[in-house]
Amino acid sequence: MSAPVFLAEPGTLDVVAGTRFLLDGSEGRHAGVVQRRGPGERVDVVDGTGVRVCSRVAAVSAEGVLLDVEEVRREPPPAPALVLAQALAKGDRDELAIEAATELGVDVVIPWQAERSVVVWRGERAAKSRARWLGTVRAATKQSRRARVPQVEPADDTAALARRVREVVAGGGAALVLHEEAAGPLDAVALPRPGACAQVLVVVGPEGGISPSELGALTAAGAVPVRLGPLVLRTSTAGPVALALLSDRLRRWS
Repeated sequence: MSAPVFLAEPGTLDVVAGTRFLLDGSEGRHAGVVQRRGPGERVDVVDGTGVRVCSRVAAVSAEGVLLDVEEVRREPPPAPALVLAQALAKGDRDELAIEAATELGVDVVIPWQAERSVVVWRGERAAKSRARWLGTVRAATKQSRRARVPQVEPADDTAALARRVREVVAGGGAALVLHEEAAGPLDAVALPRPGACAQVLVVVGPEGGISPSELGALTAAGAVPVRLGPLVLRTSTAGPVALALLSDRLRRWS
């Protein structure tokens, strides 16, 4: 079984094999008190930017969990990067989508304020909602044993998302809009080669779907409408399914 993962802040894992590291704070309490990790058990500590400290528990105290560092790895970011533009949705379906997307390896998440989104991020609510998304991806990062926490960007409207599509396409990447009426399937669209320094952007609409004007703006910017198959998926399901298929095509799971 893989070792459980705990998160440290970026830049705090300046350690080498053969030394000791104290996992303190909320993560130390979670490891020592909630999960009751004991001496000899394997534990990984990551900083969210690719550094992974492989260790074993030496001792547990009120200060935290003292770890014997066995190995320090620096895991490079996958290439090309997978980006999910997830439309805001009611009933926490957008959070379900980004949770599963994190477990499946997404690198960047963009909250999209679509025309038909019932949920609206404005002012204080926008800050609180984005903070909740950040908490969701951090928890999913630990659950999936990742060394990198996906970036959660501020919410985009359609104009900003179209600009992002242009940047991705101009950089040699691909921008895909999941749409039930698309002529072509996702598995037929051209993608950057595995290892390319580019992005694959997946756009998922809200419960009410992507409006014709939104689809027009995104395709004019260079996005390609694609369908996943004969069935229509919920907004919470479509993105993760697409990411799984793309990960296989890009050999990220090989």
